[in-house]
Amino acid sequence: MLDLLSDILTNLSVRGTLYFRTSFTTPWGVAVPSYENVARFHFAHRGACLVKVDGQEKPISLAQGDLIIIPHGASHDLSCGHTPEHNVMPLDAVLTESGYDGSGVLVFGGDEPESETQLICGHFTFDPNARHILLERLPPYIHITNYGEHAGRWMEASLQMIGEEAGGRKIGGDLIALRMSEVILAQAIRYFVESHEAKEFALGAFTDKKLSRAMDAFHKAPAARWTVETLANTAGMSRAAFAAQFQKQMHMSPMEYVTTWRMEIAKKTLQQASTSLTDAAESAGYASNSAFTRAFKKETGQTPAEFRKGLAAVRS
Repeated sequence: MLDLLSDILTNLSVRGTLYFRTSFTTPWGVAVPSYENVARFHFAHRGACLVKVDGQEKPISLAQGDLIIIPHGASHDLSCGHTPEHNVMPLDAVLTESGYDGSGVLVFGGDEPESETQLICGHFTFDPNARHILLERLPPYIHITNYGEHAGRWMEASLQMIGEEAGGRKIGGDLIALRMSEVILAQAIRYFVESHEAKEFALGAFTDKKLSRAMDAFHKAPAARWTVETLANTAGMSRAAFAAQFQKQMHMSPMEYVTTWRMEIAKKTLQQASTSLTDAAESAGYASNSAFTRAFKKETGQTPAEFRKGLAAVRS
């Protein structure tokens, strides 16, 4: 599962950015704005808080050792739980009032030091031109209680180290915390996909032993001449059984998945200035430029030339 997940996240150009470690004391409340192409995380290093995600009816209680991932960049409020709603301040206002300059610890709140909540907060950015159903189908939030225990002792130790390094004064501390934080997203997604809840979001194929075997083989050689039959053979299933089970678990056909991922690979190739249309077609497993162009436009709504023109306009 992790190799398959690694390939997907690498193609999405996931980059972790640790943006602060906090020391909040009651009363406090922070409103975090929404962002596109961003997933956010908050780890309760010490103490607890409430997290109210936009669009969700009830707040999530984040206890010490818990992790929450907000994969679609939705706005959300963090609070001590005793703060009236009108006292929750916008993040920019909190940064200004606290005098936080991006280094050290963000200290904010009232005069009750015994109620301190230390959060490790960060975000992951994705290539705005990249997409994958795994990320798109994740729920509004993933809450993992006692995260270190679920992820393993090494991750628990890593999170403790992130807490010590983030915003610290040691040489290389921010870089260490940043690199370690990138692992958090992969671990959290794997945790969710391996849960029973994943099937409700049409992601069951990722942990189905036979289906995931075929998906892993495809991701390792996406330009190969894949058909439903060859995928089924790799899974050790009949063609009909494989197609039916894949449709049931993913709410799409095997070849729809194949085509969607191939177009993502083609996009990445097209973003390189030195590559040609033929290079992009071959990277996606197409021997004909015309067939590739038709498939690309059907999938993205643009021709490869239009896609490149759009990229150039953004860069200029």
